[in-house]
Amino acid sequence: MLSSNKLEEPVFQFLVGTFHQDIDSPEEALEELLTEESKEYLEFAIIFLTDFIGSEYSDIEKNEYIQSCADGVCFPATGLEPLQWLHQVIEQIREAVKTK
Repeated sequence: MLSSNKLEEPVFQFLVGTFHQDIDSPEEALEELLTEESKEYLEFAIIFLTDFIGSEYSDIEKNEYIQSCADGVCFPATGLEPLQWLHQVIEQIREAVKTK
């Protein structure tokens, strides 16, 4: 079972650090991340987020984990399941890496 108390986990750090309750919007938080972080970190984020999506945990567990860590994102308002949303985030990071 996934636990959201693993402070050392890069997925946890990414979600909690970027998409916390104090953000204005998930879109602005992601844009800030894309402009402020190094190309190397963003490339690393693609790897660990993709590894997370491909992990052996069930989609239900992954969705619950993403939702609990990214508490600044109102998933019903996005119209996406948390995993679908995370796929989109990864794609946006990939696009940003191309231009860095």
